Amino acid sequence: MLSRTSWRWWSSSSRRRIQIVSSYTDVLQLLTVPLSTAAASPAGGEGVSHGGPPPIRVALTESAGRAVFATRRIGIGELIHTAKPIVSHPSLSNISTVCNFCLKRLKPIDVSQAQDTRFCSGQCMAQSKAFYEVEKKVDWSTYHNYCRSQSLKYPLLVKRLACMVIAGAVSADCLDILQPEYLSPESISRVEAEYGLLRNALDAAHFTNEDLKFLTKQWYSGMLARVRINAFRIELLGVSAENLVSSAAALLDAEAAVGNAVYILPSFYNHDCDPNAHILWIDNVDAKLKALCNIEEGEELRICYIDASMDRYARQSLLLNGFGFKCSCDRCESGD
Repeated sequence: MLSRTSWRWWSSSSRRRIQIVSSYTDVLQLLTVPLSTAAASPAGGEGVSHGGPPPIRVALTESAGRAVFATRRIGIGELIHTAKPIVSHPSLSNISTVCNFCLKRLKPIDVSQAQDTRFCSGQCMAQSKAFYEVEKKVDWSTYHNYCRSQSLKYPLLVKRLACMVIAGAVSADCLDILQPEYLSPESISRVEAEYGLLRNALDAAHFTNEDLKFLTKQWYSGMLARVRINAFRIELLGVSAENLVSSAAALLDAEAAVGNAVYILPSFYNHDCDPNAHILWIDNVDAKLKALCNIEEGEELRICYIDASMDRYARQSLLLNGFGFKCSCDRCESGD
């Protein structure tokens, strides 16, 4: 299963509208954790913004489940909203070179510090208490070695989420609102092995049965199923997003990926191979959603989960095998 990633190609073709059958407010009332959906002010230098609540609503559709719609006209290049993750984790290859909380790249002087877990600032260190006080009590070497040997990234997010639940920072059902992936029978044995390693690591750290009562095989598989289909691969631009839409220099390289994260609101955006919106990260894990073209009131906002510069066959294959659906967007239906 692939992480959602960033667009590499786009155009401004017309897009269909889907009848709204439920409201954004109704969905937000279901959330059990804080969610940032603020629209940045123009002074932030991240594109034009009208201030106030984001100009979107989440609604249920007959054909695509939840979706995000514009509540007013959104101009090309406009910052639609920002979002902070529910949970994030650096990739194991970057665990000593990025902030363990916000995933910001560390300066060389920070990397040289003799500590296993690093932060870019005192603020990130303080905010990391939601998981760090639990994580540092545990020997993760076996768990990390297993993930490294199997090229696994999503169990790292579930591990951190478990630590956050133990610390009381989030509820055990905080991701239940997200759509889960179907776990095939052949993947169950692998999931059970991952669960056993996580449980053994926490048991060895002498957490009580009360602390770990939520940590069942069912909980682990449920969280993993949601993480696998909703996680975003975090690719840092490292430069200002100003004029991003018209700048060819903004195209991202695979090496820019520093970790993975799960968000609530961005997970409600559906896919399109010809997207009208884009999710990006400037220098940390805080996500920014920007308009790639003019979007009319009532129009659905969609992002591209993959590299949209690929041909139709490659896109269809990647989306089916990596995300579990056959894309029927206008671009794919036209044969482009």
